[in-house]
Amino acid sequence: MIETQEGALPDASPLNALIEESRREYEQAQKEQKELQVLIQQSSAEMDKLVQRNSQITTKVHQMEANIDTYPRQDIKELYSASKEAQTRLFMMRGQLEQLQSKQQSLEKYADHLQKLLEVSDEIAYTGVSGGDGSAPAGERTIVRIIEAQENERMHLARQMHDGPAQSLTNLILQAEICERLFQKDPAQASVELENLKNAVKATFQKTRGFIFDLRPMMLDDLGLMPTLKRYVKGFEEKSGLSTNLTTLGKERRLPAHIEVAVFRAVQELLQNVVQHASASHVQVNVNLEGDRIGVSVEDDGSGFDVDAALASAGQRKSLGIVAMQETVEMLGGHVDFDCSAGRGTKVRLEIPSA
Repeated sequence: MIETQEGALPDASPLNALIEESRREYEQAQKEQKELQVLIQQSSAEMDKLVQRNSQITTKVHQMEANIDTYPRQDIKELYSASKEAQTRLFMMRGQLEQLQSKQQSLEKYADHLQKLLEVSDEIAYTGVSGGDGSAPAGERTIVRIIEAQENERMHLARQMHDGPAQSLTNLILQAEICERLFQKDPAQASVELENLKNAVKATFQKTRGFIFDLRPMMLDDLGLMPTLKRYVKGFEEKSGLSTNLTTLGKERRLPAHIEVAVFRAVQELLQNVVQHASASHVQVNVNLEGDRIGVSVEDDGSGFDVDAALASAGQRKSLGIVAMQETVEMLGGHVDFDCSAGRGTKVRLEIPSA
């Protein structure tokens, strides 16, 4: 039972339900982790056997090729067929093992995230105070926002994974199978297909790197805000086709990690909004590092929008993008200003204490 200064919250409160759901998901994630570990161990053992068998068959093939005149035609055919089958099974098992390991890593991160969420929820929920107007406690509202943000991010990542790397990997497997079949029938065409496969692998690798960068750019931790923003803006311009310029005022320096993350996510959100809604041809990003407050502005020459109506609509739809950005900035002691109207473009300015 979670209590506030007003007394105990009812058992059926949204906060209790959300915490319990998160707890169940955490327990399920732990169970799936154990099951995955067993499958990975079994798959690893099977792959070791397949590697050994493939090596043995390969050795036999080399011996046969060195003395091919002494082998009956049927034996040659059977040995090549066995070699091909062993390689195919090894390829499939290796792919299965990599998928299991990737799922295990994702599940570990998700379970860790849930654990931290539960720890925070306990801390906030037990210290939350209900509003004087009878509204839900501040802690409850915060937890609801956190979990809504979590679910939105999970759906977003699932869509990106399905439409991006997962689809690309499926195509790569099909191309690999085509190459495999062609090597026996048409080596020249197989070489062409192999080159296409190599190019497709490179493209998939670049997409995956971009996906990881958008998810959490490692260089934000290693190099700081400005180098990360410069790379992001350059990539944004290339992908979106929008003319995008970044201008910096003041000496570049490292800021507290939570400030760097907040500023980067704010710019990321604002630029994505330009692509999705503004119908703009140019975007100007300004970052002011002078003084004890960091200032950021993102201005486009697009169609503009009604700020009040957009924020109200986002709240009703529980769309946490620009609303979450504004709340984050305000929680850090800053503020966000919108300067726009229909047909005149949009300029969003924000300021955050830099320490």
